[in-house]
Amino acid sequence: MIKPMTRYVFILMNGEQDGLLEQIQSLGLMDITRSVKPVDATSAALYAEAQRLHALADGIKNVPVPEETAAAPVDHPVEEADRILQQLAALKEKRKILEKNRAEQLPWGAFDAGKLRALADAGVPLHFHVSRTKAFRPEWAEGHALHVVSVQNGKTYYVVAGPDGLPDEVRAPAADVAETEAEIDLLQQQADRENALALGVRNRIGELEAAEKKVLSDLDLYLARSAAANAVEDRIVTLTGFAPTDRDAEVSAALDATGVFYLQTPATVEDNPPIKLKNNRFVKMFEVLTDMYGRPAYNEFDPTPFLSVFFLLFFAMCMGDAGYGLVLFIGGLLLKKVKGLADLAPLVSTLGAGTFVVGIVMHTFFGVDISQLSWIPAWLKSVMVTGTIAGFEAQMVLALAIGVVHLCLAMVVKTVYATRNRGFLGSLGVWGWTLLIVGGVIIAALAVFSLLPAAAVKWIVIGLGILSGLGIFLFNDIHRNPLKNIGSGLWETYNTVTGLLADVLSYLRLYALGLAGGMLGKAFNEIAGIALGDGGFGWIPFLLILLAGHALNLAMCCLGAFVHPLRLNFLEFFKNSGYAGSGRTYHPLQDAKE
Repeated sequence: MIKPMTRYVFILMNGEQDGLLEQIQSLGLMDITRSVKPVDATSAALYAEAQRLHALADGIKNVPVPEETAAAPVDHPVEEADRILQQLAALKEKRKILEKNRAEQLPWGAFDAGKLRALADAGVPLHFHVSRTKAFRPEWAEGHALHVVSVQNGKTYYVVAGPDGLPDEVRAPAADVAETEAEIDLLQQQADRENALALGVRNRIGELEAAEKKVLSDLDLYLARSAAANAVEDRIVTLTGFAPTDRDAEVSAALDATGVFYLQTPATVEDNPPIKLKNNRFVKMFEVLTDMYGRPAYNEFDPTPFLSVFFLLFFAMCMGDAGYGLVLFIGGLLLKKVKGLADLAPLVSTLGAGTFVVGIVMHTFFGVDISQLSWIPAWLKSVMVTGTIAGFEAQMVLALAIGVVHLCLAMVVKTVYATRNRGFLGSLGVWGWTLLIVGGVIIAALAVFSLLPAAAVKWIVIGLGILSGLGIFLFNDIHRNPLKNIGSGLWETYNTVTGLLADVLSYLRLYALGLAGGMLGKAFNEIAGIALGDGGFGWIPFLLILLAGHALNLAMCCLGAFVHPLRLNFLEFFKNSGYAGSGRTYHPLQDAKE
């Protein structure tokens, strides 16, 4: 099955993408495509607005709101976020200045600045000094009106009233520390009010993020539509990434940690996302065959589950020899130890096991018809396909029957996905052909085995004919003139009838290749038997002919059994199922060590 993908769009100024790409590379989950567009006035404005909204959302998220703060109601979260962050930034700067002043004023304690000015006006000015305590001399107080205010951190703070000539004089404090602390308390009250509003905005953070995504989406659309002819020297880099939807939480957490802003939406067919397949261990072995043709588009089906079953069956039928299957199975086990080929080992062993089983059913073991051996148990002979059906070889009839089933399954798959992609009314023509052919095959099978009375078969066939005729000739395109639909239906009828007959006959190769391989193996056995003669040294040519002959036959059978089943799947099945295989493979950006 095709894994759902999520589309991530990153829009950055040129030069900012390298760090992001390193983060994405370490994540190892995102398939990245890149485009560079010149910046014009419109794209620059949209980019700046996206940056502003992203900064607002991040800023509000990072406001350190105390736990006991109650959220205040907010009417316009985007505008309020801008104002709150600016106000909090201004309050923070003011507080830093006041706290610096408080640190300078604290050693001087509380005083009345008005009285200081009054003393200065009366001719008794106060002089403020800060000396290292070790350098301070107590005898200075004998000739001056000196008063030590405090001793802190190895410094002595003192004042001199009137005449002064002592060292280390400093400027008088601008205000009393109590006044500064009162101003800090007032700033804190203002900050608390802004914090309450910030919490209110945080509760509506989704509106900010939605506004940012809307601007990013507008920018993405603008860049997609415009060649930006009036470009300046700078460039905008657009990175589009795709990651599996089931890893959204992991990817989002990693991207949020980078601080980059991005647009995240479910991928659509129009986005042409890379295709990542999700299959079990058995089916996964055959994905290499799907990739030989092409991965499905995002709205197509994954053909690998069908390919795994039918390629295995067709390969085994073309080989048609249980002995060769046993050799392939053992060869697959040995491939596990061969560097560079170990990945193919499970597929080779699986094909060998399938060939062994089908070879038993086709009753051939290294060119020997084991159905003629008396020591083979009766229960095993009962599963072997022998004899004729209606005068034709049973194995040939079986090959044609498997081909009919294969083609019918392709038509059913085509109908299901046509209905899913175009709706029921848009796929009436496909439904018509599926009802006619698949329904006709089912009715024919029921009639042959007398599971339906003849009268019922007659009316069912008439009903199917009418319904399918309406879909094929009148409603193959409900938006088109009925006369054109009839002409189109006639042309499609000609192509389908002639093509379908050729497609069914193509499956005769399953019988022919298996028969040819078995007959050639039998011929080598007979030649080896002639070389053996009465024994003696005849054993040497006998063994050489057997080994060389069957090795050559095995090689030719493997070649045919690989090519022709691929053809039956790639041409007959894919054509009748409507599979195009136009998708691209998912290649996430990863570290080299990974």
